[in-house]
Amino acid sequence: MTMIVTGAAGFIGSQLVDRLLADGHRVVGVDNMSRGTRENLALALPHKDFTLIEGDCAEPATLTAAIAACGPADMVWHLAANSDIAAGVADTRIDMRDTFMTTWGAVEIAKASGATKIAFASTSAVYGAHPDPLVETHGPMLPISNYGAMKLAGEALISAAVESHLKQAWIFRFPNVVGDRATHGVINDLFLKLKRDPTELEVLGDGKQQKPYLHASDLIEAMLYIVDNADEPRALYNIGPEDEGFDVAGIAAGVIAASKTGARIRYTGGDRGWVGDVPKFSYSVEKLARLGWRPSMSSAQAVARAIAEVAVQRGFA
Repeated sequence: MTMIVTGAAGFIGSQLVDRLLADGHRVVGVDNMSRGTRENLALALPHKDFTLIEGDCAEPATLTAAIAACGPADMVWHLAANSDIAAGVADTRIDMRDTFMTTWGAVEIAKASGATKIAFASTSAVYGAHPDPLVETHGPMLPISNYGAMKLAGEALISAAVESHLKQAWIFRFPNVVGDRATHGVINDLFLKLKRDPTELEVLGDGKQQKPYLHASDLIEAMLYIVDNADEPRALYNIGPEDEGFDVAGIAAGVIAASKTGARIRYTGGDRGWVGDVPKFSYSVEKLARLGWRPSMSSAQAVARAIAEVAVQRGFA
């Protein structure tokens, strides 16, 4: 099959590209390279079945000719989005453009390329700050960040497209994803802070924030499994670990140990890291378990593996 992957040079997108190529698919990658890197595509770029198009999904008119030259496509994997939630709160234009308009662009790209299927990287942030276990049928959805709001709007847009030109859509609600090639997220951010000052590590909030973490390798396995096994026209699934998560204080301690800096921790205080941050939530993955997929790692195991990987990536090991 011919797959179009948006955000192809990013953290998760590049690893998905590698896996799709390994599975024998032809892949057209799209990325504006704002966060993605060619280094992330080191395995893909020489591959005979990979084409990289540098362009912005929020401006699909500039991409359709290049994509059309690659021939008809079967499916779009849409992973391009703003990954800085705090920045999107400070400036609402960021998520309007980079989270919602890129989704609109992905739907337009699917239409122009003849692709009738789309897989969408959504987020647990669509739920907002609900105390109950977050299940796919939960309502009402009341996101507390612009990122979550624009992802929820993207889900609605894709749902509507199934009524017109799409035959099937898979919507994945991600937890916190960690691992190699990280471009954002708490582990990456903490290592970058230690690069700047190896004596003190600033940690946003009080360190008690506790969230589910999934390693990128498990995430990709889950997405592929859902696409292969969930046959409803609009397949909506939470993806995550089967535990209550891991706390930020534990992550900070692990990062300091891996960095061998001996830095002291300075908490900024408060129960959350930024406006729009959900400090703790319970995430149900029972629907995915019923479909037949379970993660290979707990939150703690995913964090430990990711810390080791990002330590190498950021020059600490």
